[in-house]
Amino acid sequence: MRRIERDERRALLVRRQFLDRSGLSMEDVAGGFAGLHSSDPASVYLATWARVCDISPEDIAGSLYDDRSVVRLLGMRRTMFVVPVDFAPTIDAATTRAYAPAQRRRLAGWVIDSDLSDDGDRWIDDVGGAVVEALSQMGPSTARELTAVVPELASKLTVPGGTIGASTRVLFLLAIEGAIVRGRPRGSWVSSQYEWSTVEDWLGGALDVVDPAVARTELMHRWLSTFGPATERDCAWWTGWTLRDTRAALDGIGAEPVQLEEGSGFVVPDHIGQADAVTDDDIALLPGLDPSPMGWKERDWFLGPHQGPLFDANGNIGPTVWAGGRIVGGWGHASDGTVVVRLLEPVPSSTSDAIDERAAELGTWLGDIRVKARFPTPMEKEIRSG
Repeated sequence: MRRIERDERRALLVRRQFLDRSGLSMEDVAGGFAGLHSSDPASVYLATWARVCDISPEDIAGSLYDDRSVVRLLGMRRTMFVVPVDFAPTIDAATTRAYAPAQRRRLAGWVIDSDLSDDGDRWIDDVGGAVVEALSQMGPSTARELTAVVPELASKLTVPGGTIGASTRVLFLLAIEGAIVRGRPRGSWVSSQYEWSTVEDWLGGALDVVDPAVARTELMHRWLSTFGPATERDCAWWTGWTLRDTRAALDGIGAEPVQLEEGSGFVVPDHIGQADAVTDDDIALLPGLDPSPMGWKERDWFLGPHQGPLFDANGNIGPTVWAGGRIVGGWGHASDGTVVVRLLEPVPSSTSDAIDERAAELGTWLGDIRVKARFPTPMEKEIRSG
């Protein structure tokens, strides 16, 4: 069994995950990753900037909202991703579709508990149908605009711990059931007040239906080609699948076992070759919730002892600084527009200079936009507080 050392894993990370800025376009990067994290809207833009030279926010918005070559979709681990349109049916079948029945049952129960109807499913169908009809007539609309014409969306749902507005849960369910999709945000590109559209209007038709087992195999191949080698635990954690489904997908692609410092791992057979070596001058500034650090459950080989200042209490990573395929610090966006770097370990002077240059480049690229992590970490909060 081949053994892959940490230096080689880090080189593979840099080269396969575009930390050398070798990405050709947003579509190229999103496709390689099988999706970019989108829980924080800024992450999509900053993750793309970090990997593609000479790309502007307008270029990224063009892919998202004009060309519509990528689309926002609830995917792995019930997390929002931006994924290539041509790969969306695979992710939908491998992950999204499986969430819908439980989410519908939960919402139907809340409808009944809130005395909105004695038939929760019928209430969902009636209100959901009205939302789709409204979007078909009105075009892209926000939740507030939809509530003005579908008043049931203003209902309050009694849930454990309090109440929530019905609009959030109804629109969420309609999205994972494949009826509607998030479109443009109102405001700047860091806004999360999205318009909603029907899938037919936004993409020109419903997503193709793919067999879930086939989709899981396709998704595993795409992911492991970029993130391998990875342990079985990594594979199951990132996908959100059971071990049974994870093992079936690994078997389906003929994943080849390798030996890692962390134990046994897997690679795609035709991706076992070595990557070009990297040095500490291979640097990157990645945003919070970037797909690289969020790609593995077991992170010691690139994270080292730096979890404390860089993660929040729920396991969300903040902005990070990388050198040679490992995390060496973090960064934040000060109120004056300066991108401030905090190193957590010594690096060569040439590396420090390259990091400072990249930080200044990012500050210029952001312009008047101010980035505030959706899930602030101790370091990010410290930088923002001055």
